[in-house]
Amino acid sequence: MRDLPLNGAPAQRTWENNARCLRDWMVFLKGRGVDLLADRKVLRAALSMYAQYRLAGPLEARWDHTTWNLHVGILSYFYRWARDEGLPVAMPFTYQAGKRMAQGVLVDVERNLAKVRQPRPHTTIKHLERDFSELFVQALEGLGPDGEPDARYRRPREGARNSAMGGLVLSSGLRKKEFTHLTLYEVPPLPPRPTTLPVLFPLARAITKGEKDRTTWIHYDRLAAMHQYIDLDRAASAEGFKWHPPAKLGPMLLVENPDWEGAHFNGVRRSWRKLRPQERLCLVTPEGQSPLVGLQSTGKPFVDWATVFRRTSARIRERYEPRFPTVAPHRLRHSMAMQTLEWLMTRHYQRAAALVSDTGDDAAMALYLLTNDPMVILRDLLGHWSVTSTELYIARLDVNRIFRDAYKATAVGPDPAVAREVAAEFSDEETD
Repeated sequence: MRDLPLNGAPAQRTWENNARCLRDWMVFLKGRGVDLLADRKVLRAALSMYAQYRLAGPLEARWDHTTWNLHVGILSYFYRWARDEGLPVAMPFTYQAGKRMAQGVLVDVERNLAKVRQPRPHTTIKHLERDFSELFVQALEGLGPDGEPDARYRRPREGARNSAMGGLVLSSGLRKKEFTHLTLYEVPPLPPRPTTLPVLFPLARAITKGEKDRTTWIHYDRLAAMHQYIDLDRAASAEGFKWHPPAKLGPMLLVENPDWEGAHFNGVRRSWRKLRPQERLCLVTPEGQSPLVGLQSTGKPFVDWATVFRRTSARIRERYEPRFPTVAPHRLRHSMAMQTLEWLMTRHYQRAAALVSDTGDDAAMALYLLTNDPMVILRDLLGHWSVTSTELYIARLDVNRIFRDAYKATAVGPDPAVAREVAAEFSDEETD
């Protein structure tokens, strides 16, 4: 466990997952009189029993396939580590060798046969189409599909907060930990006039997955809605209330002289990038308020976004659209990825960038959009290490529809001959 932070697991949650997995396995083995470093035959028999216990055993002990595969990967890492350390251990797992393409290069891989096969990754990625996204943002504010207040639903006091945050996540692709612990001072300033290109949105590495620096973006209209919430509804929620962080979270951190880069916390200047989620819940301004973006009507930081999204989804299904799925925070991130990729593939951003480049406005963003591959851009926005991870999204798109729309909007335009040729191509495809 001491080696984990030096071997690719510096995050506290990753370390805890490894510790919990190994503990559960040791407890299971002890209950059956099996040593952790027993010989291969005994360990494989125990592993078979463990699989039956976790995948088809008592309900309270049962795991889904994802959790089982995660634990198998951790245990595999442990036994490899033990073998490399020279401990007398046999490997209880069997591996199958194979090859796959990674960024255009054929590499050797091996699959742990103890892992349960699952559907291809793109079939499990869930997202909202654009019309469902708009419906969801409106419902968060207590509005119906027509944008008018829902007469059958008492409009929530926090409707502006919920709608602004939902729109921010749909535009920026932030993870739950990232947007839940976002402070006022880290929200990008609103440009003086509407922009055709998205606004850059740097994130503090202390709240990102893997604690790596990342910059995403947010569209002007979503950013404007967030600033409106901050200036009006959030200010009303914070006024007259004092935030006293519970002692279990840690000592209070008084925020003074805040700016875009950081602030003085209890008299010591620090960067926002180094402030972890739990520390952010302990922040208090000189006015006695929490500086986190999302507040309850009592001035307390709001963290239970999963419940808000789930209840809103249920209300949409009940009153407007029975096909509407249950939305978890991460589904909004997938939705941003899909919509961004579609716009990149149809050259929506590239055309906007060309216009911006001609006028000299935000030239850096324009150059970035004009010179980078769509998958590279999306990889950077999502914070993936590899384009291979990002490519899982593309199979989920209706690629034929995207290219058909792109032809209609650009190449097909003024030339009837080109229009007929493209129409024939798609016509042949649709009749096959």
